[in-house]
Amino acid sequence: MTVYPLTGVIRPYAWGSRTAIAELQGRPTPTEGPEAELWLGAHPGDPSTVPGPDGPVTLLHLIDGDPAGQLGAHVAERFGARLPYLMKVLAAGAPLSLQAHPDLKYAAEAFARQQADPALPRNYTDANHKPEMLVALTPFDALCGFRPAAVSAQVLAELGIARLEPVVAALHTGDLSEAVRLLLSWPAEDRPALIDEVVAAATGAAPGHPHEESFRLAADLAGHYPGDPGVLVALLLNLVHLAPGEAIWMPAGNLHAYLHGLGVELMAASDNVLRGGLTPKRVDVAELLKVLRFETLDDPLLHGAEVAPGVTSWRVPVRDFEMYRIDLTANRPPAKLPGRGPRIILGVAGDVHVGEEHGVPVTLRAGAAAYAPDAAGPLTAAGLGTLFVAAVPD
Repeated sequence: MTVYPLTGVIRPYAWGSRTAIAELQGRPTPTEGPEAELWLGAHPGDPSTVPGPDGPVTLLHLIDGDPAGQLGAHVAERFGARLPYLMKVLAAGAPLSLQAHPDLKYAAEAFARQQADPALPRNYTDANHKPEMLVALTPFDALCGFRPAAVSAQVLAELGIARLEPVVAALHTGDLSEAVRLLLSWPAEDRPALIDEVVAAATGAAPGHPHEESFRLAADLAGHYPGDPGVLVALLLNLVHLAPGEAIWMPAGNLHAYLHGLGVELMAASDNVLRGGLTPKRVDVAELLKVLRFETLDDPLLHGAEVAPGVTSWRVPVRDFEMYRIDLTANRPPAKLPGRGPRIILGVAGDVHVGEEHGVPVTLRAGAAAYAPDAAGPLTAAGLGTLFVAAVPD
């Protein structure tokens, strides 16, 4: 078998949707519990499986047994015996934590320090970076990167809360680092009262206020995470509303959070996450401040380009992955799948057959996936529908 049906693992985080992934896959809804992420890849935390002669085999095991054949020499030489990316279908039914990820150099150094000293906090699970991109399948809301500090200063000032004046002053000077530090280091005993005051001011603003959207966001986040200073940190970020097919790019050090919607996510194969609020989990403020990039992100959108008829590519400045979307319509012939090396193919609409020119194809309906090793060579897709393809850049 050269193209394998791929079965992923669904992670049931509390913020997940009880309908989105099931609806994509054509299963009954609502599900018994939340379904947050469908993992498609060989990450040790939850590797996907492929059919084997004696039952399902993990993709991790398949690659370990033949790194050169599965990954190709160019990928194995660059990354070793591991698939360098992880694809996910992400379904946010509630806001996720504010988070950021380290760059490759810092991740390797911090993980090594952590492994050498058991007394250090366990902030890192591996030595890899975790840049990531997301393409929306439904309308999708997210917070992505710092907006201009002057705008954030206006928003916080308009709340009219005197004890936020030091934060506003730091923002007026452009000192995002100090503003974030002040908010995340706010005395724990005073946080509930502060956030209650923020919500009262936000909900009491007159309709049509210039910062109405930010105030509405603060009230909504406080409803999910009462007393969490991340509610205020969120107001320093770009609020992005993606239409289906639009994408965002989250490089190392970019503070971000998904709020609501269904999307296809592609990232380096890592689970290193430093949280900055909107979570009951531990927040290491000092470590987060070392990782964050305190710079304005003027355009959070990642713009795609049509590289062939019906084929859209989103280029990112990392060597770990690239992603394509293939739209097959009635007036288009079978399409050659882009990319090379180990590829994961995800169906999101229609009924598409993927395989070698003379091989037995894998049928992909919405929510189904396939894996093609480097040894599979050129692949074609035929039918009507939409696919996403993850690959490794040349």
